[in-house]
Amino acid sequence: MTPVTAEQLATRYGPRYKWYVTVTVMLGTIAMVLSATIVNVALPDIMGEFGMGQDKAQWLSTAFLASMTATMLVTAWATSNFGVRATYTFALAAFTIGSILGGLSPSDDTLIIARAIQGAAAGLVQPLAMVVIFQAFPPTERGTAMGIFGVGVILAPALGPALGGMLIDNYSWRHVFFLGPPFCAAGMLLAPVFLATRSANRTQIFDWPGFALLSTALAVLLASLANGQRQGWDSPLITGGFVVAALCSIAFVYREGRTSSPILALRVYLNPRFVAASAVAFILGLGLYGSTYLVPLFVQTVQGYTPTESGLLLMPAGVILGFVFPMAGRLSDRLPPHALILSGLLLFGISSALMADADTSTEFWTFAGWVVVGRIGLGFILPSLNVGALRTLDHGLVSQGAGAINFMRQLGGAVGVSILSVYLERQTTFFAGELNALQTGNAAAASTLDGIALLLARAGISDNVHVALRSEEAYMFLSRMIAAQASVMGFRESFLLVAIVFFTALVPAWYMRPRRQPLQKKPHV
Repeated sequence: MTPVTAEQLATRYGPRYKWYVTVTVMLGTIAMVLSATIVNVALPDIMGEFGMGQDKAQWLSTAFLASMTATMLVTAWATSNFGVRATYTFALAAFTIGSILGGLSPSDDTLIIARAIQGAAAGLVQPLAMVVIFQAFPPTERGTAMGIFGVGVILAPALGPALGGMLIDNYSWRHVFFLGPPFCAAGMLLAPVFLATRSANRTQIFDWPGFALLSTALAVLLASLANGQRQGWDSPLITGGFVVAALCSIAFVYREGRTSSPILALRVYLNPRFVAASAVAFILGLGLYGSTYLVPLFVQTVQGYTPTESGLLLMPAGVILGFVFPMAGRLSDRLPPHALILSGLLLFGISSALMADADTSTEFWTFAGWVVVGRIGLGFILPSLNVGALRTLDHGLVSQGAGAINFMRQLGGAVGVSILSVYLERQTTFFAGELNALQTGNAAAASTLDGIALLLARAGISDNVHVALRSEEAYMFLSRMIAAQASVMGFRESFLLVAIVFFTALVPAWYMRPRRQPLQKKPHV
């Protein structure tokens, strides 16, 4: 087949070609983002059907993010050897297979495998979409292009959870896995028309040993984090896992510094401003994906929301973000990126700090407003971070830089979901123990038990003769009250941790600012 380059397609379709390309890659990205966010709304139902604990349920998010993180670094090699068109089409086909497998999963293990397949496909598409847009638009319009591209991407998490919630309430959680394939089908139809094929005589060797080291490090690290609470953090299995992950990571860095075809170009990290942007991306991923995991879980398990109500809670934030994103994209073409990033991180940190005050009586619109504040901050961060990071690199490193910055954000997300899941479980257990300890010999607790027993007796639930002895039902009721309060306090501490994470990111964001050029001394006449 005769190679078709992006330049030839641009000549064929004229000035509108850049928009055709944007829509084409946007379709696939919408499917990926939709799947990444909508499953969080279905988590309680999935946990109920398969009898999954929190330690295993978090793998539905972690498996997606971990496989996505690994395959992001494959994009440059795949597009070089097979072309943008073939890589994009393959990724959409793989994602469709993963989605169907997820919707038909007979067990929790199969479902986790399906999520890993989806994540692997998403890892190929995200950096590919960014590179295609950067190549199609001139440098002065790239911020605007990312903003407009973001509107389409943001519509998925804005409308997806509400739509998914309605499907769950009226049918089952399995139907949410079938929302993405129609977008994939449309993308596969447009790809042969608007995407370039592989250029002739352009091949690249893939670093399979480096990829194996990276994948092993990620898998072992996340498995150790997920099982540490149950196995014991000082157990040989967990400590050995952390050692293996550290050794594989060191070996990966060593390998990438010496191979002629690295999957992660370490040269991009010679730029201090890019290093600062990478640190912001990692912390952003940790806080963003962690909070996205926590919010639906909190409102459904603590506040008793239905999946539809949970999805509707997130919708206002998504709609507002749809307005903020293009504005922030245009601003990133005119203002220093670090200024917008600092503002966005501050807003997201404030949003998470506000959520740390949530409880069972927090009103719907109050919580929705807190989420809106955070998503406005996100709208300022994403286009500015991408533009600010890639603007510092030479043109030849843009593709590798795009993969690296996305890699850092997804790595932060995978680690963040695992850490927050563990932190939530530990804090909930801690507060439950503390609250139970307070009940022994406590006059207020004894009075509460008597009151509960009397109410249960009047309702006919326990025998009135045994009220004075405090019925077993009263103890069970008080125990459930304590467990519920401990869960609220655990979520509060987790939201507070997310806020601290975002405030910490202000430090590397400040170092992204461009260096001042020294003043030139005027020569003496």
